[in-house]
Amino acid sequence: MEQLLEILSPHFLLKNSLYAGLIVGFVCPQVGIFFVLRRMVLLGIALPQVSNAGITFAFLLHTVGFHFLPHMESEKFMALTGSVFFTLVAIFILAILERRRKGFTENRIGFTYAIAGAASILFVSWNPHGQTEVLSLLKGEIVSVPDIYLWLMLAIYGTIFICLVGFHRSFVVVSYDADMATTIGKRVILWDVLLYLIIGVVISFGVMTVGPLVIFGFLLIPAITARMITRGILPFCIVSSIIGVVASFLGFYISYCYDLPTGPTDVVLLSAILLFSFLGKMVFTWISKVNQ
Repeated sequence: MEQLLEILSPHFLLKNSLYAGLIVGFVCPQVGIFFVLRRMVLLGIALPQVSNAGITFAFLLHTVGFHFLPHMESEKFMALTGSVFFTLVAIFILAILERRRKGFTENRIGFTYAIAGAASILFVSWNPHGQTEVLSLLKGEIVSVPDIYLWLMLAIYGTIFICLVGFHRSFVVVSYDADMATTIGKRVILWDVLLYLIIGVVISFGVMTVGPLVIFGFLLIPAITARMITRGILPFCIVSSIIGVVASFLGFYISYCYDLPTGPTDVVLLSAILLFSFLGKMVFTWISKVNQ
């Protein structure tokens, strides 16, 4: 109880880390539901890896002298730019190929994941000075979130959440059935572009702030869990964010109490929630059949 009160104190030393995790836990599942609705869950694995490649490439450019701001500012700005650029390019290429029905979706996403992972390793290996910084950034050290990053995350993710709420109906219709959306007069391409931009920004900035593992976990696992235990879009969306926020807070509390890395703790806790939800649904289904 003493540690819980310490965490909830406004003077808590790691409060930025806690707040950043809660923001991610609340907003990322709202983006992840569209991966689930579009049956493109694997894309949530590949895109953080693409973001990695963009960050490592930006660090490589920085070490060879390509920068136009003071060292630290230029380093962070270029890393974010590389992350956003690589992620958006990958999203739009995959979206164009998907719309033209070129090959199998799983093959394209698998290839994207493999080439992005290989590129990340090569970019790091060619960086003679910044490997430690690059690996630390890609690992996602949630315990060290500066004030400026917290406020920037709040502004960006808050704006994205407002867009998701304001255009929720259109995004859902386009994601659930593009042909029906076209029939009722929706501009599918326009809504797809806007949604892909949102996904790209969420992943790019999230990877920069808390790391790819955490972003992957909060994008997909809460949405998959909520989809399994709810009916209807509104409960699906609400439960997704509830799972994300609860897992983020409990994960931070457990990692603080037992001196564990926060990101992996969050993902393991999310996975445990998914497993127990699956088992609970199986038991409930079995009891229902027995009572019939």
